[in-house]
Amino acid sequence: MQFQAICFDLDGTLLDSLADLAHCTNKILLKRGFPEHPVDAFRYFVGDGAKMLMTRVLPEEVRNESLIEECRQDFEEAYRDCWNEQTLPYEDIPELLDALTNLQQKLTVLSNKPHEFSLLAVKHFLPNWEFELVLGQRKGVPRKPDPAGMLDICEQLKIPAEKFLYLGDTATDMKTAVAAGCFPVGVLWGFRPEAELRDNGARAIVKKPLDVLDLLI
Repeated sequence: MQFQAICFDLDGTLLDSLADLAHCTNKILLKRGFPEHPVDAFRYFVGDGAKMLMTRVLPEEVRNESLIEECRQDFEEAYRDCWNEQTLPYEDIPELLDALTNLQQKLTVLSNKPHEFSLLAVKHFLPNWEFELVLGQRKGVPRKPDPAGMLDICEQLKIPAEKFLYLGDTATDMKTAVAAGCFPVGVLWGFRPEAELRDNGARAIVKKPLDVLDLLI
């Protein structure tokens, strides 16, 4: 199949952001007197938006809709000060983006990170490449795995979903790609294991960023 475009997840696919997400979240928990979590635990906490992140990290016995929303707002405010302290693009991501650009692939991003931070992160960490469209979690648009965001990208670029490779590191990403009709590619340098990606629809698995090129040649 001749692909025309790539859609990337952001955290865990383009950017290694786990340490900053964990640090910021733990600051919120500590401020409210709740126990912190080790950084590695955030591999399973993140990926489904700020509200779900807060739902997962709060102790079950105190978890309620009001507290979750307060913590979500606190997180988004605090994240403004720590979103770029330790975050970096994964190794070989710059080389992959160079190669994809040379192959005239259209580059896009779809993230469950709040839209403002998604735009900021791509502009800050990946300034040397042209992304046709970067969409984060937006008010009124269902978050992944609902395919609405991906279908929006397809419509705006006027490229059918089946012409997209969709790269992501979680079950949420694979479900999104399947629901939208894209070609789901699971990446192993991110937050989740291979079994999760395969079980949720990955049609290809790549161990390193440059392995993506094998799917295009």
